[in-house]
Amino acid sequence: MTVNCGPHGERISAVVCKHLLQGEPAPAGFIENSDDPNDLQAWCYRCEEKFLQEGDKTDAFRQFNGMAIVCVVCYNEAKSCHVIPES
Repeated sequence: MTVNCGPHGERISAVVCKHLLQGEPAPAGFIENSDDPNDLQAWCYRCEEKFLQEGDKTDAFRQFNGMAIVCVVCYNEAKSCHVIPES
């Protein structure tokens, strides 16, 4: 599936939570939710906590997560901004 991204044109699509797009002042964490390199999905640490609390992708989780479809370039930019290095 592709998406037409304003800055990047027609690209492969990916999915991220709204928190990864809001320009958090500090890295929000970046958790990839698929082992398939062709299925790009990620959310932040807060979304991971909410998912574990809810036990599934409930309506409350989906509302909190606010999933957004982005292009692969935007996905990689979010990843580079929000990955927290392991110590």
